[in-house]
Amino acid sequence: MTDTVSSSPSSSKALGHIRVLDLSRVLAGPWCSQNLADLGADVIKIERPGNGDDTRAWGPPYARDEEGRDTSEAAYYLSANRGKRSVTVDIASSEGQKLLHELVKHCDVVLENFKVGHLKRYGLDYETLKGIKPELVYCSVTGFGQDGPYAHRAGYDFLIQGMGGLMSVTGERDDVPGGGPQKVGVALTDLMTGMYATVAVLAALMHRDRTGQGQHIDMALLDTQVAMLANVGSNYLSSGQPPKRWGNAHANIVPYQTFACADGHLIVATGNDGQYQKFVEAGGRPELGSDPRFTTNPLRVQNRDVLVPMLAEMVKQKRRDEWIALLESVGVPCGPINDIGEVFANEQVRAREVAIELPHPTAGKVRLVRNPIRMSATPATSDKAPPLLGQHTDEVLHDVLGLGVEEIAALRDKGVV
Repeated sequence: MTDTVSSSPSSSKALGHIRVLDLSRVLAGPWCSQNLADLGADVIKIERPGNGDDTRAWGPPYARDEEGRDTSEAAYYLSANRGKRSVTVDIASSEGQKLLHELVKHCDVVLENFKVGHLKRYGLDYETLKGIKPELVYCSVTGFGQDGPYAHRAGYDFLIQGMGGLMSVTGERDDVPGGGPQKVGVALTDLMTGMYATVAVLAALMHRDRTGQGQHIDMALLDTQVAMLANVGSNYLSSGQPPKRWGNAHANIVPYQTFACADGHLIVATGNDGQYQKFVEAGGRPELGSDPRFTTNPLRVQNRDVLVPMLAEMVKQKRRDEWIALLESVGVPCGPINDIGEVFANEQVRAREVAIELPHPTAGKVRLVRNPIRMSATPATSDKAPPLLGQHTDEVLHDVLGLGVEEIAALRDKGVV
């Protein structure tokens, strides 16, 4: 329903007809808009003049130029902003607000992650923008949602991992050395909220295309975190018993955990009794397969404290790669625990071309991770690196709004852009 995107180079992609006005920053919102950009949408990233997205300064590390010198582009920012166009606008100024109101007329989606009610003072809230474009899809991402007693609190991934139960089931058991709650090593709640927001935006666009009706999407990190507890949340709702932390073990399956080898660590994930039998036979302990205490998974779960130390001693007798080759040959799911360098060196990761290089105006080129969505007709890929701050301000104001050179220069002189 936008009449200005059809000539875009991305028009052959799935979302080549869609334009997004992205007022979000940091991670959850930008992760959503990066997905939309990878799928072909024209994403216009609105940033504060002078500073821009907070994550531009979240370094080191920074991208390095061809001579090995740090640029101003933090790796954190680079991870979530490819394929977008950056426009700097002072939304606190009346002229800046007017510019954004004009841009909204040419957009299908607005994405924002300001505190509840914050954008109303600038005339950039859903009700105001709906009056400008009734079919607009407007997605708000907050810590706790648009209503409820916590709505006005600031919500950050770390806090939500704790409040939403994830840390209660992540980390070693309390009764072993090093036991206690642990956050996940990446901002998983932010990322999952961005993914749910992507799904919601796409669904709202399909609804709009059928009915002409826009809508407001209310995405909350806490809602997302509780939803993604999945079977763990379901276990509690079914039993009334809060699940425990199991470290690298599994609450319902044994053995399904890590073991120390002679030279590293191995993940063994036996999903059924047959795989368990093959595991102990491969380790030279077939008697552990016939022992009446361990013949079925419920029995192994019941007797894990007896069984696991014996399995641990068995695994220590061989090197990691020996175990992997042996277990793969008999169909027992297993694998290594790779560091990030080993991940990108992995032959499967390399074969799938997960790491990509894109040309960059100051770094020469930047290495990024490609979007994992693979579609035969409309690939989810981008050939545009994350933009420099304000890199596309003149381009967007001219091409989308039709402003002339002198008009743009006057806005710049006033600090509006």
